[in-house]
Order: sequence, then C-alpha cells, then structure tokens
Amino acid sequence: MRKTLLAALFVSLTAGAALAQDRKVISTPNAPEAIGPYSQAIRAGNTIYLAGQIAIDPKTKELKKGTIEEETKLVLENLKAVLAAEGLGMEHIVSTTVFLKDLNEFGKMNAVYATFFPKNPPARATVEVARLPRDVKVEIAAIAVAP
Repeated sequence: MRKTLLAALFVSLTAGAALAQDRKVISTPNAPEAIGPYSQAIRAGNTIYLAGQIAIDPKTKELKKGTIEEETKLVLENLKAVLAAEGLGMEHIVSTTVFLKDLNEFGKMNAVYATFFPKNPPARATVEVARLPRDVKVEIAAIAVAP
C-alpha cells in the first residue's frame, strides 16, 4: 500500500512539473499591455487562458470609451490579436466570460459578439458587475484550445 501511495505521489508530482514546464507567457504589442501583475495570456499545453480585455487601443494605449457596441468590438479585436500572436484565431476559443456594467445592454453587446463567432460559438457566461477597470462598459476573458 505504501509503495502504491508513493508511486501515485511521484506520478502526480512529475505531471505537475511537466505542466509547469509547458507554461508559456503570450504577449503581443498588437493588444493592450497588461495594466498590472498579469499576462495577456498563458499557454499551458494546448490550452490558452486569455486575460480579460477592455477597450484600450493598443496603438495609442488610450482607453476608447464609447457605445457598448464600440467597446465590445475593440475588446474582441484585442482578444483576436492575442490569439494571433500564438498563430490562432477566434475559432479556437472554447469559452468566454463577459462582464457587463449594465445587463440591459446585453442585446447590443451580443449583436457585435455574434459577428466574431459566426459559426460554432464558444460556451459563454455573462454577468453584470458593479464596476469594471477604468469604468468601461464591458470586459471579456476567454479560454482557447490549440489543435
């Protein structure tokens, strides 16, 4: 029994070490720089975890507050740019989390969102939040899987 437990512990530890070695930071100047101690995205094996994006223009580094449609489009373009840095596209996204300042704007956000996922859209959770960074209207985080 003790040998079995030690073997299981060894397998668990070596698997964890392998995953840690597979961890890669993804960064691109074509999306906004991280505003704090986080990465634009992390690749662990074939899974890419994309940090939440807000409506910051990566060229000017300025916040582009506008309509919910304008902010949503820029947010999704920023996610697209991070994926492109890894040679991937929006079709590789399997899940998103949308944070809205006002859930009454869901329909408008959703109309823009749908244009980025015309076929086989990812799973999604959408929540209303009291406040978002820099008082934007929308933030979207995503998980993608590389082939």
